[in-house]
Amino acid sequence: MTSSTNEQPGEQSFLRSWAGFRTPSRRFLYRWAIADLAANILLVVTGGAVRVTDSGLGCPTWPQCTSGSLTPHAAMGIHGVIEFGNRMLTWVLVVVAIATFVAAMRYLPVDRLARRLALGIGLGVPLQAVVGGITVLTDLNPWIVSFHFLATMLIISFATWLVVHTDPRRANDVPSEAAPVITRITVVAAWAVYAVTWVTVYLGTVVTGSGPHAGDIDSKRNGLQPTQATQLHVDAVWTLVGISAGLIVVAVVARLAVRRATLVFGGLILLQGLLGYIQYATELPEWMVVLHMFGSALLMSGATYLLVTAIRSSRAATPVPA
Repeated sequence: MTSSTNEQPGEQSFLRSWAGFRTPSRRFLYRWAIADLAANILLVVTGGAVRVTDSGLGCPTWPQCTSGSLTPHAAMGIHGVIEFGNRMLTWVLVVVAIATFVAAMRYLPVDRLARRLALGIGLGVPLQAVVGGITVLTDLNPWIVSFHFLATMLIISFATWLVVHTDPRRANDVPSEAAPVITRITVVAAWAVYAVTWVTVYLGTVVTGSGPHAGDIDSKRNGLQPTQATQLHVDAVWTLVGISAGLIVVAVVARLAVRRATLVFGGLILLQGLLGYIQYATELPEWMVVLHMFGSALLMSGATYLLVTAIRSSRAATPVPA
């Protein structure tokens, strides 16, 4: 009996396989994890565009854009379009997060960590949208805006963890060949890098909250002196540089399995530091602020990559009890 449809055999096979979701491969799951990470980093960039264009209250209420309307009115101009576009990106994140979760749930053999990470990211997206709504309802309170940014950083950290975990090239981690004490020191240093990265990113939001880019011309600032807030941020950056440099030297000299991750992170911190100094010296031009926010997202991703790699390498080197 022939099919009455016009579908080609290849199309029928594609549909029967649920576009890859029926029996997802490791690589299929890995690619969705990358998409999840990329979408959340994109949210940081569009959020930065909202801030520097003073479009944070382009939609003055939430969850609607204006009272009685989900979309902006023409009278709201470009600010309404920019803010509404940023809100619509949330739905892209929802679709990608659901797809990643479905792939993780259907992947065999069962990978509980991938499932938990995909679920955490999926739940984090709508919760992040709620936090974004609160920032609007509080007229862009700088401390709430700061929390909004940090929540996105947490999702990016989880998404990076999922990418590293599902990478098919890392199915069998290379154990550290260094002495156990060196391995333990490496893991502790990686945790220190991760923790100081969080401190650095947070202090960066404090600097932003004291500076000129409030997201709306009428929004209040946090009341701190920009020069003092910037100095605290710079101190944290140099602390991070020092810890990272020490870890890179140890990893390269001892030829640790984590040395590639340390070099990647070292490159990111140098790039982000350079962007920060250029941004400060040029009196915070809008495009540099957005680029610096993008760098913050990459830095958090790099710190997570370094930490997860160090932990996995350490565990691979741990002998299994008889």
